Amino acid sequence: MIATPDNDNNLDGPMVFIIIGKGYETKGAEGIELHIMLRAPDDDSAVREALNALTEEGFIEADLDQIGVLTDEPTEEPHASAYQGALEGEVAIIRFE
Repeated sequence: MIATPDNDNNLDGPMVFIIIGKGYETKGAEGIELHIMLRAPDDDSAVREALNALTEEGFIEADLDQIGVLTDEPTEEPHASAYQGALEGEVAIIRFE
């Protein structure tokens, strides 16, 4: 029996997700554009961890529009340092206000 499946979904390094959406700090307020970067084993775990982190930061609601796996390390800030934080186990939230 094969212990590790051999397919194109295996990455050489850790899976760092980026989630793009809007967060709301108060009811009826205009949403804040967000990029959330974090390590997770799969997209369901990434979404769950992102929502938990947003709650801890005081957001009461979020609309998550896109999720993807970063295949290259970003070189421009603020994404470069957020990527490093994600590699270290942090959930990095980038706000565009």
